[in-house]
Amino acid sequence: MFKLNILKIIKTHYILLIIFSFSIGLVYSQERKSIEIKNSGAFGEKDEVNYPGASILTRSDQGQVHVYHDGIDMWCDQAVFYGKENFIEAYGNVLMKQGDTIQMVAKYAEYSGKTKLAYAKGDVVLTEPSSVLTTNILYFDREKQQAYYNENGKVVRDSSGTITSTVGRYYMNDKKYRFLNTVKLVNPEYVLTTNQLDFYSETGHAYMYGPSTIVGETSTIYCERGFYNTNNDTGYFIKNSKIDYDHREVKGDSMYFDRNRDFASASNNIKITDTINNSIIKGHYAEVYKSKDSTFITKRALAISVQEKDSIYIHADTLMITGKEDNRITRAFKNAKIYKSDLSAKSDSIHVNHQSGLTQLINLSKLANKDLFAVKRRPILWNIGNQLTGDTIHLKSDVDTEKLDSLIVFENAFIISKDTLSENGYSQIAGKRLIGTFSDQNQLEKVHIYKNAESIFYIRNEDNELVGIDVGRSANIEMTFDAGDIVEYRRLIQPEAKTYPEDELPETSRRLKGFDWREEERPLSVEDLFRDDPPLNLPIIKGLDPFVPEEEFFDEDLLNRAQEADEESRPKSRYIDKKKEVQPGKASRHIPKPILKDTFIKAAPVKSLNSTKKPSTNKKLNPTVKKPVTPK
Repeated sequence: MFKLNILKIIKTHYILLIIFSFSIGLVYSQERKSIEIKNSGAFGEKDEVNYPGASILTRSDQGQVHVYHDGIDMWCDQAVFYGKENFIEAYGNVLMKQGDTIQMVAKYAEYSGKTKLAYAKGDVVLTEPSSVLTTNILYFDREKQQAYYNENGKVVRDSSGTITSTVGRYYMNDKKYRFLNTVKLVNPEYVLTTNQLDFYSETGHAYMYGPSTIVGETSTIYCERGFYNTNNDTGYFIKNSKIDYDHREVKGDSMYFDRNRDFASASNNIKITDTINNSIIKGHYAEVYKSKDSTFITKRALAISVQEKDSIYIHADTLMITGKEDNRITRAFKNAKIYKSDLSAKSDSIHVNHQSGLTQLINLSKLANKDLFAVKRRPILWNIGNQLTGDTIHLKSDVDTEKLDSLIVFENAFIISKDTLSENGYSQIAGKRLIGTFSDQNQLEKVHIYKNAESIFYIRNEDNELVGIDVGRSANIEMTFDAGDIVEYRRLIQPEAKTYPEDELPETSRRLKGFDWREEERPLSVEDLFRDDPPLNLPIIKGLDPFVPEEEFFDEDLLNRAQEADEESRPKSRYIDKKKEVQPGKASRHIPKPILKDTFIKAAPVKSLNSTKKPSTNKKLNPTVKKPVTPK
């Protein structure tokens, strides 16, 4: 009975030991699957001198050498297989396939079943559903599903063009490329250059980081962070972005571009410089249509006509500039204003024809107030000491000399000039229409008032003493000005006039009907143009996130895998000579030397196999084979 129990216990422990051993083996096989030989012409040939511990496999008439490892198939004309190290070298017409989407061809390749790292050299072509990558040397980390090159590469995508760079990385799970250093995307419509380009092959979306340019036939774009959709030729740019359109430069904090429509829009801190028309436009939202030669701008919109001596500034809620240089029109809508050192103006709307030199001040709104004493805010113009108002004002200038020429006030013309020596005295002229001319100094020189002319003048002698206040009316009035002061006037056709001593003319009789002194509205500087604008609340532009560096391709995980694989492959020794240099093994021999030195203890350069060298064997390769044999 005792013997029987002992036997049962031993048997039970034996069964448990077998199960445990099987489990350990199963876990190990799952972690480190061995490379399988699917097909070879000659299996097991040896060349211990050149390839110790390896089997040399050569293609046969039935097809290429075929190996498999954990979801990847590889075909080649000849292979050197190191079973103990789970490592293979492939020569001639190498073809690697991962599933139905990833395919790579090369002249030579290496693959480690322990690290899952492939190294390919010589006319390497990596094909995925949306693009084709070509380079001379390519690393493929199957653990992370990433490919990497650092000695120039090229990616072709039919609808996007061709992309070249010194360094490149492909993230297979995200269908994303990261191109670094001297990146260039060549498309039939444009050429894009940048320091870094993140490109999604499936969508054609490209993200630019660092100084970047997109040069087309009719436009050049610059930015230091931007997005471009290569499928529909639209883009979004921030950080020092600008677009050059045929002598017109558009700048803004945030910019949108549509190549098909020749359209661009910008937000926040916009500046549009037109070198042909010598003009600058500023604001905080703009739209530009190149083919239509039109610009729309709002939010503190300001148009500057740059002149040699005295620039003209136009401000309004909204500005529209249309037409080519020979037919340029500027339209200003809602609370429009003009500032020049010797002239200011204000109206509901301003219309400027730059070819003819005609500026129109237009009143678009109607007086809605039912108060009988309300004053209509008509267009207004200030020149030196004179204020001119009317239903519509036309101002004419010489486009060649840039000097004011004449003006016309249509309907309800009214001129007011303050008498500087009295507290509340104003010289006034009113009539139906006014025509005036300017001197060479851009000062109002002569004025003609037509129909139902009325006037009030403060008359002074040579000592500037007030002689009296002249009140009169006539059909027309002619006046001459000097430095803004009335020096001569004549009443024409049925004149009626009387000069009153100051104390005999009541205050209520010293104002003509429609008197409206608006000096407080007069812009005296460029800043004054924005004085009554509502508070400016600009949107916060989030835009594109700054570039966040990712882990290097040869990161700690990959280096640890390579180091572990090398250590497992080395002969075990009881004694370790710490002074002796540790040589990298096959799994790490193609890792760049600077990285290798930082990772492996005293790592010394290793002479790697030349990818073009064929292992010595009695069987010769078929010289007519040019391409990999497609497996059935």
